[in-house]
Amino acid sequence: MHTGRNLPQLLGEARRWFEDALVAAMERAGTPPVSPTQLQLFAELDEAGTTVSELARRMAVTRQTAHQAVHSLVAAGLLEQVAHPASARQRLIRRTERGADAHRQALAVLRRLEDELAARIGRRTLDALRTALETPWGDPPVVAPPA
Repeated sequence: MHTGRNLPQLLGEARRWFEDALVAAMERAGTPPVSPTQLQLFAELDEAGTTVSELARRMAVTRQTAHQAVHSLVAAGLLEQVAHPASARQRLIRRTERGADAHRQALAVLRRLEDELAARIGRRTLDALRTALETPWGDPPVVAPPA
C-alpha cells in the first residue's frame, strides 16, 4: 500500500502522531502545554544539564529557537538554568523536580503509545521499524540531481 508520499514525509507524519498523542496525554495529566519543539528539547537534555548551544545542535535548530523554547519551559517551572561548573560564561539547562516528574510521565506515555501502535500495525512490523531506524545509516550521501 504505497501512498505516493516520500519517506521523509512519512517519517514526519509518524513523528507528529507520537507528538500529538503525547501532548494530549500530558495536558490531560495537568502538565503545562508544550510545543513539539519544547518536547524535543526536553528529550535532548542530559540529566546533569545541557547548554543551549548543545541543545540547538542536537535539535538541528537555531540557538535562538532553542533559547526561546528553554525560556518558556523555565517560565512553566519545568526547567531551570544553573551555573556551568567548567565555564563562568555558560549556563546549564536542566529539569526541575516538576520537570523530571513530567519527563517520567512522558516516557511512560510513549511506552503506552508504542504498545498501541503495535496493536494497530503488529508487533513484528513495529519491531522491524525500530530495527531499521536503529541501524546506522552512515553519513548522508551526496547524490547528484537527475539530469
